[in-house]
Amino acid sequence: MRPSAGSFPFTDHNGTVWLAFQDFGDRSRDRVVVCVHGLTRNGRDFDRLAIAMAKDYRVVEVDVAGRGRSGWLADKSEYNYATYLKHMDAFFQYRGLEECDFIGTSMGGLIGMMLAAREESPIRRLILNDVGPVIPGAALSRIGVRVGEDPRFKNLQEAAEYFKEVYADFGIPDDLAWSDLTLHSAIRQENGTYALHYDPAIGDVFTEDMADVKLWDVWDNVRCPTLVLRGEHSDVLTRETAQRMTRSGPRAELVEFPGVGHAPSLMTEEQIKVIHDWLRSFDEDEEEDAVADAG
Repeated sequence: MRPSAGSFPFTDHNGTVWLAFQDFGDRSRDRVVVCVHGLTRNGRDFDRLAIAMAKDYRVVEVDVAGRGRSGWLADKSEYNYATYLKHMDAFFQYRGLEECDFIGTSMGGLIGMMLAAREESPIRRLILNDVGPVIPGAALSRIGVRVGEDPRFKNLQEAAEYFKEVYADFGIPDDLAWSDLTLHSAIRQENGTYALHYDPAIGDVFTEDMADVKLWDVWDNVRCPTLVLRGEHSDVLTRETAQRMTRSGPRAELVEFPGVGHAPSLMTEEQIKVIHDWLRSFDEDEEEDAVADAG
């Protein structure tokens, strides 16, 4: 299944940026799942998930500004969550989405959590992939070491070797998945070399010594059903934070995937099944209630 690619212009005081997305599944379906990626990634990370779920949902993968097919911001200081939330609001309006289920990996999960904390949120159900209300500063500093680098690769094989080192903790399941990741994560330059498919300026906010991020006040305002996914070896979502998330805010369900760190790729059959089954359980309950009401 090939996605249908789209984009739309967003204009504010900083000018106009084009924001991209990919659609999977029947566009007439009422049930929509929006997927938002991590800091240096892009929406195509969710392709396997989207293909598997397309029989039940319309799945939309979003490229956050500065990543993938979305445009780069002219004002680099605007790579922040306030900007990303404005862009998501514009995306919902552009696509006419009044409600959706939301899957967010790392940065994408924080965007989803902030959206879900609103009083009139479009998010019905929230899935957070390896992120929560606390992110240790040490983990941010580790991530920041590479973000902002602008390496060049002679060919895709060199790029693949780089990605296998950088994303070793993802638990990418097979060679085909690695190949797809490489193709969507590198972009050919005019001189024939390849670069990373994101704006290096997204790393400008990182410093060597980052403070812990604490967003419990946001988490406590989330009311929708929430599923938290955690990589066993993650340093971004600690087990302590994940456990507290099951007791506070929306009292999330927690699933931990063994043998991976930050962040689970969501490309394995096991991981996709956990997500698909969790979302379907709500739909089945709604269908049973509808039958009961009709009877």
